[in-house]
Amino acid sequence: MSTAKSTPSAAASDAAIETRGLRKSYGALEAVRGVDLRVAPGETFALLGPNGAGKTTIVEILEGHRVRSAGEASVLGHDPAAGERAFKERIGIVLQSAGVDPFLSVEETLNLFRGYYPRPLPLDDLLDAVGLRGKRRERVRRLSGGQQRRLDVAIGLAGDPELLFLDEPTTGFDPSARREAWEMVEGLKERGKTILLTTHYMEEAERLADRVAIMARGRVVAEGAPSELTQRQASTIVRFRLADGAPAPPGGLTAPLEGEGGGHTLTTTEPTRDLNLLTAWAVEQSIELEGLSVSRPSLEEVFIGLMGESDAEGAES
Repeated sequence: MSTAKSTPSAAASDAAIETRGLRKSYGALEAVRGVDLRVAPGETFALLGPNGAGKTTIVEILEGHRVRSAGEASVLGHDPAAGERAFKERIGIVLQSAGVDPFLSVEETLNLFRGYYPRPLPLDDLLDAVGLRGKRRERVRRLSGGQQRRLDVAIGLAGDPELLFLDEPTTGFDPSARREAWEMVEGLKERGKTILLTTHYMEEAERLADRVAIMARGRVVAEGAPSELTQRQASTIVRFRLADGAPAPPGGLTAPLEGEGGGHTLTTTEPTRDLNLLTAWAVEQSIELEGLSVSRPSLEEVFIGLMGESDAEGAES
């Protein structure tokens, strides 16, 4: 197996991250199959996909922790496979768990990691960035789960990196803690940090990411701003409920109704025609279409559709 060492020219690109034809194989298994990515400085970019899609492999290649099998990769103008100290000083990595000494205080932990870098972020700035100033002398073992995750992010920021890798930052969080974490990430964006984010939460990607890449079976199957991906879908979703005892909805709709009980969902490419038919029928029957809503597909619905298409293609091949 040969390892590609070529890197996109820094002079030819001002991207924070750029890959061309990136591949990674493990024997006969090709985990990453010709991926092209480009992340601009200051951008928050999210990689989405089911387990086994290749997200983690790509991130580990970009971090310099895994060697690619073929293709090109540039991170801040460096080849991550070279393992240069100058490259490591410019990136921050937030793993799902940092595994720090539970008996150190927050302040002691951060000063330990700050000592590894030539130009670390000042301690007070670091504490403010993650909202832990009031916990600076608290032992790590006494922090809540959300506070420990903030500490993980602070460790990744200790060297004042230009680029931050965030791996599943809110896995296992309750809704309140997740929203607090989102506010923290938004604060990092305001500081001009470039962020590469992996997440399973579509709402998280929609809120935080400037652009997303959806992966399946080692390839990027869709890429763009979340709003662009949802607007590319030609379909419109109509939802409504019918009271108990109401007559069955009318026939003649352009697509079948889905749902159980009184709740119905219609995914249609002719919303005007179908809405006219539904509302005219409701007026004629003197009933209400309760909770009537008309919307474009969400990012989650786009994601599910793309995964279904990918599974179908995989079955055919």
